[in-house]
Amino acid sequence: MPMFDPKPILKNLPNLPGVYRMINASDDVIYVGKAKDLKKRVSSYFNKNLPSPRTRMMVSNIARIETTVTRSEAEALLLESNLIKGLMPRYNVLFRDDKTYPYITLTGDAFPRLAFHRGAQRKGHQYFGPFPNAVAVRESIQLLQKVFKLRTCENTVFSNRSRPCLQHQIERCTAPCVDLISEEDYRNDVHQAALFLQGKTTEVMDELGEKMNQAAHKQEYELAAAFRDRMQALRQVQAKQFVSDFNVSDADVIACAELEGQHCINLVMIRGGRHLGDRSFIPKNTDGEALESSVEAFLAQHYGAQNTPPLIVTGIKIETSVLEEALSEQAGRKIKINTNPIGDKRVWLKMAQTNAELALSQRAATTANQSAKLLALREALHLPDSTERMECFDISHTMGEATVASCVVFDRGDMQNSEYRRYNITGITPGDDYAAMRDVLTRRYTKVAVGEGKRPDLVFIDGGKGQLGVAMEVMAEVGLGDILLIGIAKGEARKPGLETMIFSDTGEMVNLEKDNKGLHLLQQIRDEAHRFAITGHRAKRAKARVHSSLEDVEGVGAKRRKALLTRFGGLEGVKNASIDEIAKVEGISQTLAEKIYGELH
Repeated sequence: MPMFDPKPILKNLPNLPGVYRMINASDDVIYVGKAKDLKKRVSSYFNKNLPSPRTRMMVSNIARIETTVTRSEAEALLLESNLIKGLMPRYNVLFRDDKTYPYITLTGDAFPRLAFHRGAQRKGHQYFGPFPNAVAVRESIQLLQKVFKLRTCENTVFSNRSRPCLQHQIERCTAPCVDLISEEDYRNDVHQAALFLQGKTTEVMDELGEKMNQAAHKQEYELAAAFRDRMQALRQVQAKQFVSDFNVSDADVIACAELEGQHCINLVMIRGGRHLGDRSFIPKNTDGEALESSVEAFLAQHYGAQNTPPLIVTGIKIETSVLEEALSEQAGRKIKINTNPIGDKRVWLKMAQTNAELALSQRAATTANQSAKLLALREALHLPDSTERMECFDISHTMGEATVASCVVFDRGDMQNSEYRRYNITGITPGDDYAAMRDVLTRRYTKVAVGEGKRPDLVFIDGGKGQLGVAMEVMAEVGLGDILLIGIAKGEARKPGLETMIFSDTGEMVNLEKDNKGLHLLQQIRDEAHRFAITGHRAKRAKARVHSSLEDVEGVGAKRRKALLTRFGGLEGVKNASIDEIAKVEGISQTLAEKIYGELH
């Protein structure tokens, strides 16, 4: 391949801000960068004395360069972030693009519901967050239930209650479903909960104090005591969770640590003045990169318009002006990045730093342990040293119902969750595990045989000689008969440690000692395949069992189906209703009512 000549491109590059993309001979984008001055920045890659071996390697793979001019450096930063997320270049520091942060929502119903939310946000509802994980959301919901006693039940349950549920009996709900609280009083509770989630606890305490005094003045002592108890509960929460010395109620604290070339970002989230927890991120492609690069990459790639707090605190000295401008433009409000924290902010930063270092040390220990297990497995089963990628298959069903096959992957020293696959098995005799195994292996390895997907070094089959025999036939048919297959037959009473390995090439049967590290890795891979299969099977089975007969009636869409189920309290109620009763539901004509009745009977 001829050497890449940058001179024609560099000659015509403008002295303007923009984004550049380095592309290799295979037409893959290997690096995306931004520049205040495209000509100067891109030219710098072709100096004779590049300090970084990683950069020299990247430059040696360049076949062409593409550029995009932008109006400002901040705009270039946003474009760079979007391109990196979409293209995942080999030489960029990459963070997982996590768009699934959970939120707390207060719905827009007459009696708003307190709920866990993940995904797109809808008009009419209030959203609070984001939270670092689902546990933090659920803990906050429990807290709000204790203090403000808001409902958490689904609307279908709420609209069909005839008496208070257990939540009311344990003093977690004021039972608006059966009118034990007025709409106005409930709205006041919702308003106070929203203020609390926004960090305006002083306003909440003032309101409660005023109401307590008014109730006491009117000699309504039970009501006054209820307000007093709520204030005490809030004070306890403040003492445990609230953060002082932050001039805004929402902030993120970011620390970065390094161990053996691997970086870790620890993100501490403070929302509504409360510490919600932390989360660690391990980026890819950090070998040879400075911590500053990882922090800048994290800030650019992680934050979106809906989850950027007004204050970001970090101890890494980075150039903040462009990042602040870009994040502020994206969020539609002022974003401040503090790289020189003092007081409590520094204490929080130190905590984040400790968590980042701990996450890296735990990861290193896990990786070393996995490497030792892989080495032990190679030795125990006499596998070649090149054995790295292992795939395992399992079949799950209940008496033949909702059959699902799973494929999990162990590669590069760890389980590769992103490469897991589930396969819905149809068109076979229910309960025929051999046919299910034939189906999934044929679908999987027909593609691998033609170059669509990575070729495994070893394939585990969760099953005995029968399943292994089917697997050997399939692999021979698709032209991959040289890949070693090992069947994992469960031992007596299916006890862990008594598994027998059956080899496809020799038919040899091997049992390993219970304390063998290689056996532990094999069990880990097998158990993960089983977990992944049974999770998919249960979801498929549950979906099939909640399928409403109404969905099969022509002319009954989602709205009419919802109206019917709400009116009669469920499918059983619709079945027990007469034609005339069905016809009284909004949107249901007499003719359609007769059709529905006929279909259900």
